[in-house]
Amino acid sequence: MKIGLEMHFQLPTRSKLFCSCPTSSAAPNHNVCPVCLGYPGSRPSLNRKALEIGVSIARFMNCKMEEKVWFSRKTYFYPDLVKNFQITQYESPLGTDGHFEVNGRRIGIWRVHLEEDPGRIKRVGRSGEEIAFVDYNRSGIPLVEIVTAPDLTSPEEARDFIDQLIIELRSLCGLEAQDEQSIRVDANISMGQERVEVKNVQGLKNLERALRFESVRQSKLLAADKKVVRETRRYDEERKVTMPARDKETEEDYGYIGEPDLGEYRIGEMARSLDLKETPLARARRLVSAHGVNETTAKQLVLTSSSLTDLFEELCRVVPPEKAVTWTMGPISSNWSALQRPELWPELASIVRADADGSLTDNEAKRRILSLAGVKQEEAGPESSDLIMIIVEYVEAHPEVLADYRKNPKAANMVIGHVMKESKGRHSSKEVVEEVKKELDKRV
Repeated sequence: MKIGLEMHFQLPTRSKLFCSCPTSSAAPNHNVCPVCLGYPGSRPSLNRKALEIGVSIARFMNCKMEEKVWFSRKTYFYPDLVKNFQITQYESPLGTDGHFEVNGRRIGIWRVHLEEDPGRIKRVGRSGEEIAFVDYNRSGIPLVEIVTAPDLTSPEEARDFIDQLIIELRSLCGLEAQDEQSIRVDANISMGQERVEVKNVQGLKNLERALRFESVRQSKLLAADKKVVRETRRYDEERKVTMPARDKETEEDYGYIGEPDLGEYRIGEMARSLDLKETPLARARRLVSAHGVNETTAKQLVLTSSSLTDLFEELCRVVPPEKAVTWTMGPISSNWSALQRPELWPELASIVRADADGSLTDNEAKRRILSLAGVKQEEAGPESSDLIMIIVEYVEAHPEVLADYRKNPKAANMVIGHVMKESKGRHSSKEVVEEVKKELDKRV
């Protein structure tokens, strides 16, 4: 199975790609002007902020950056494309030949480029009797398109790829939370020689379902010695099937020509001068290599809170990493809303260091952390932080439990048994079961 993705992400700008219309939500056909409606004589003007964000994304994807770029007209006729062409980048994308790592595998990135979004068509009525309405508010919304090589090998991996990419782009450029209006995926899948494109799939669950259905459909055709037709299909969310939409176009069908109203843009110096900050998953990989933290814990840390991860790295300077993990993921994480103020961190580090060198017992250290968080001991429950510590220490020492738990929830029983034995009856079985499952669920 070979899967390649063409992903479209809406960029977090206040105005559209080639005009000053706002990108915010509005009543249908309200955020429009002569430029995004393609009136004769109107001329586009490039949004510099969108260009900067696009360049930063291309650099983040480890692409070979171009020195200069320009835009082209992609010609096709459809009701949501009011000009009958889309302004995009064809011969000169922002970047090419990059890669992105997902679950330890390097996935090739063919290209990263900017383009404008068309409008939206809403169909109302029964199948075969629909009435179509067009809203041009989204016409001209800035998009970055990221095209992968056909390196993905399963629907699950394709979903993981986008899920992890979104995490990184949110941190990198303030990409807003993705929903059905701001992310769109075209998926190319091949079970043999010929590929099929499933167009405009909305949402990660739908992407996985569409690819799974399409893989089964193509496999059945090939098993019956039938030909898989090269075509564009669409995904029916209600029926959970893909359906023919039209024959698959080739690049020549679009009749690309240079956009005469936009010039060349020299982006080489911009690309070299951009200072890209460390993204969450990149930070997680660094925690693994620098401190020996297991991958699951590292991801949980960075996705829980960047400031909690900052504190963890502070603790690693004064105590061994395993001690830092135990305290950070235990009592500190449980009371993080009260402990996240940086002025408290030196005292937290002092408490953890005192526990590590033996000048404080575990229980006394826990009581001091709870006191620092403003938690009265009776509010914390009878030795509740002790229970969390036991769970965290066992899970950290036995990462194989998490792998088993992903496949079979009954693997939690091993942790539950250990905790019941270590806590010596101080906690009810119900409390132990709840806390163990809560901790395991957080980590998977």
